[in-house]
Amino acid sequence: MVARRPEQPPFTVLGPAVWLSAAVAVFVGVLGVIGADALWLVPLGDRLAHGQLPNSVPYATAPTSGWHDVPAGAELAFWAAYHAFGGLRGLVVLQAVAAGVGIGALARGIGRQSSAGAALLTSLLVVAGALPAVAVTNVSLFSFALFPILLGILESDSADPGGHIWFVVPLLALWGNLHGAVLIGWSVLACYLVLHRGRHRAGEASAVLAAATVALFLNPELWDTPRYYWWAFRNEAARQGIGLWAPLTASALDGLSVAVLVLFVGLALRGARRFQLWEAVAILGLAAATVHVARNAAWLLSVAAYPAARSLSLPGPRPRLLAVAAAAVTVGVAAGLVPSPGDPGSQVLARRAARTGETVLGEPVLGQQVALEGGRVWVDNPLDAFRRPDQRLYVDWFSGRARGSTAVDRAGLVLVRAHSTAGRLAAKDRRLVLLTARDGAALYRVRRASGG
Repeated sequence: MVARRPEQPPFTVLGPAVWLSAAVAVFVGVLGVIGADALWLVPLGDRLAHGQLPNSVPYATAPTSGWHDVPAGAELAFWAAYHAFGGLRGLVVLQAVAAGVGIGALARGIGRQSSAGAALLTSLLVVAGALPAVAVTNVSLFSFALFPILLGILESDSADPGGHIWFVVPLLALWGNLHGAVLIGWSVLACYLVLHRGRHRAGEASAVLAAATVALFLNPELWDTPRYYWWAFRNEAARQGIGLWAPLTASALDGLSVAVLVLFVGLALRGARRFQLWEAVAILGLAAATVHVARNAAWLLSVAAYPAARSLSLPGPRPRLLAVAAAAVTVGVAAGLVPSPGDPGSQVLARRAARTGETVLGEPVLGQQVALEGGRVWVDNPLDAFRRPDQRLYVDWFSGRARGSTAVDRAGLVLVRAHSTAGRLAAKDRRLVLLTARDGAALYRVRRASGG
């Protein structure tokens, strides 16, 4: 049964709610930090900006030949933002804009099915439940912006089927050049087309799904795209469930995500207009994916917010009050962009290491800073570009496992955080000579055995 669209709130009411939701997300994004999956895109984007499509990682000494550079669009965008806004500030601007677009699109889509108050409340709850995705700058920012747009198209089409469903095709084509979570977007689209639209317009649903599938291949690697995803989702960090690939845990942030989800599901079940079948299946699938990889909570909460909001009847504050609040937050955003972001590692030590021309073994972020300064590292992101034994050895090293100690022999310098597991082991390693320490990091020279 096709859901009927409720009477939409006037834009004069919904508009300020959307603005405030987006402004809060932008404010959180501005106050965030540079993540471990951000800086490497800038040097690769520099290659693209000068007309070279990388088929290897130019700043790494470990073999990477034959790598397929699918997210070239993300690399170019990061490079452009980095140079347009004076360095790291540009990456924070990119993150903040993506957060604002994503939450604004989510609030707008929800408001078209419920009320301005419900849209504001649920979208802000998504900000809280998906806080790492909003606050930490990394390449997934593109997916955080585009997934709610896709979801808004599907929810709108479920209420009023029409030709606008075809907008998902160019959206996925763009998304596929930016971030691998496009596959999650495609999966949710397939779920909607098969379980909802296909029940009434099977032919058109099949055509849209076929075109959307082809759109996934519209990137510089074309038919090699599946090979890229095969290696990207099977990299050693993903296999071991560490870093960005960590599963759901009992941490405070993961607990907050679960609490928001439970609230959304509880609200949806008590409402008269409960889950649509495709929403329920998508939520179950994304819940399983979130247990496996916690950062999928951003997509899970975005889908669950719709049925939750439909159960609420909240008129919300007066539009003028919302507009004043949104304007105040916007001023806070502008003030937050004035100072440069904090150093995510140690730019000074990274620059010194880069100038030596020697191969550096660096922890995540620190190694990327070396690459950003024009230096060379042994292994770093994108991890899937490297051979499996090198990936495993690198992950074991920065995780502090004994079997990773031989990674030190691959480099001339070692750059670590002084109080990390790898940093504490480095301080005891007789093969290493401390050169300098600052900003919470330490730079070591690898002592070579005499030839005798």
